[in-house]
Amino acid sequence: MCALTRGYVYVRHGGRGPVAALLAALSVVSLWGCRAGAHTEPEPPLVAAGPAYQGRTHPERVASDGVTVVVGDPQAPLTVHVYLDPRCPVCREFEDNGGRELTPLVSNRLVKVEYTMASFLDDSQGGTGSKKAVNALRAAVDAGRFAEYLTVLYEEQPEEGEDGFTDEFLIDKAYYVPDLVTPEFQDAVKTMKYADFVDRSEHAFEESGVPGTPVLEINGTRLEKNFADVPFNRPKFQQLLQKIIQQPQRWR
Repeated sequence: MCALTRGYVYVRHGGRGPVAALLAALSVVSLWGCRAGAHTEPEPPLVAAGPAYQGRTHPERVASDGVTVVVGDPQAPLTVHVYLDPRCPVCREFEDNGGRELTPLVSNRLVKVEYTMASFLDDSQGGTGSKKAVNALRAAVDAGRFAEYLTVLYEEQPEEGEDGFTDEFLIDKAYYVPDLVTPEFQDAVKTMKYADFVDRSEHAFEESGVPGTPVLEINGTRLEKNFADVPFNRPKFQQLLQKIIQQPQRWR
């Protein structure tokens, strides 16, 4: 099993400050919305911070720390940091739900997403699938196709204990991403070109103090464990992001 399930998402700075108040307000609104006969005013739509990117691709790069993969406008007002392991089924659940809410916000330059990729499930489940997948994802950054490839790998994710992220699997699934499969990409997958990146990324994950995956931080603050379900509920997560964008001073 993953080291972290939906019931365990932690706060970096404890206490009941503005972050907790904002999340509590979100929880109350969500509960009211489920009551029979209840009525809530719809949230106003988010306004793009800049011209939207065309197509499915976004700027992608490895940050100056050498391990964090960043997707989106560097000047975006909101930063969502995601800690993940490619073999983690709960990470897939997040990507299938809240993760899909990030795409239009990245396209409209309102959000940039940072990824720290762990590979600890190889130790607990056996095999090398997480390491191989992180290596392949790093190779996809070179082609500017990291975000698309990550989506594909979670859509096609093998069972957690199967160790199914083989070289053949990773290359085969890469054909679902336009322009990703090149001789350079295939060579990077087969030779573990980015093995050093994989090791350093896992070390960064361990040093972060994050207890497992997935864990989210928004502008440097982790979601509280009492609200761990929010990223797995698309309407709630969209509402949370919208509130933070509109009231950034309350998310400190």
